[in-house]
Amino acid sequence: MTKEFEMTDIGLMAHYLGIEIKQKDDGIFISQEGYTKEILKKFKMDDCNPINTPVECGLKLCKDDHIIKDVTSYRRLVGKLIYLSITRPDITYAVNILSQFMDKPESIHLDSAYRILRYLKGTIGQGIFYSSHSELTIKAYSDSDWASCPETRRSTTGYCIFLGDSLISWRTKKQATISRSSTEAEYRALAQTCCEMTWISYLLAEFQVKIHEPSTLYCDNQSAIYLTRNPVFHERTKHVEIDCHFVRQQVLAGKVKVVHMPSKFQLADLFTKGLSADRFEFLLSKMSILEHLCSS
Repeated sequence: MTKEFEMTDIGLMAHYLGIEIKQKDDGIFISQEGYTKEILKKFKMDDCNPINTPVECGLKLCKDDHIIKDVTSYRRLVGKLIYLSITRPDITYAVNILSQFMDKPESIHLDSAYRILRYLKGTIGQGIFYSSHSELTIKAYSDSDWASCPETRRSTTGYCIFLGDSLISWRTKKQATISRSSTEAEYRALAQTCCEMTWISYLLAEFQVKIHEPSTLYCDNQSAIYLTRNPVFHERTKHVEIDCHFVRQQVLAGKVKVVHMPSKFQLADLFTKGLSADRFEFLLSKMSILEHLCSS
């Protein structure tokens, strides 16, 4: 490239668009520590008392008519939190919920946003560690919270995908349609997760990285797993859209294997609901998320 373009080699990347990168022999650590401090200072929360979770356990937010006066400030705060979630999967669920009230935020929504800031105060240096010794295998955890939206009764999909032990993709998303059962909601979540896993496999192939084993998809719903293997439908599932059966095609092709995971070890719970402090910290500890690189 230096033969074609005028450029200067300034060494290993350390910062990129607010993201801090630390590279060592055993892996790469990314965080947004400086950006987090800026947010806390911007909203005068740099001296607040920290808490252990970003969202209250079991919290359900809905719309009302008591809109806050400073709507712009709320939108600015949530926008910054959305960008922070690039390296902070632990706040993804909370931010997803708050972003649904950008048009008419209320005081309870603002209070929930400031709760996230209190959580960030105690985890300023937290980020994701990508180990250089991870195996080249893809595994994913898929979960749903059935009819979790109190207004639309739509379910929430949550998933996290790992390359070896390194977290590379995660998402919280409200499902597009109403599911008639928890099995259907879980099956829809499996389909969305499977699509993301397939895309990652194609991306790795473009980088000439070969994955020799089928990708593993963990689910805690036995009925949904049964649907991925059994082509026979019954009254409860015959209305499910054809595209949801994409996961079954991948299973039959031997590209994905769906495995049952007990609910207490379901990492994707972190992306579908508010959890107690103990469970939140337990699941977070399984995701290669560290407070600082030296913690590794």
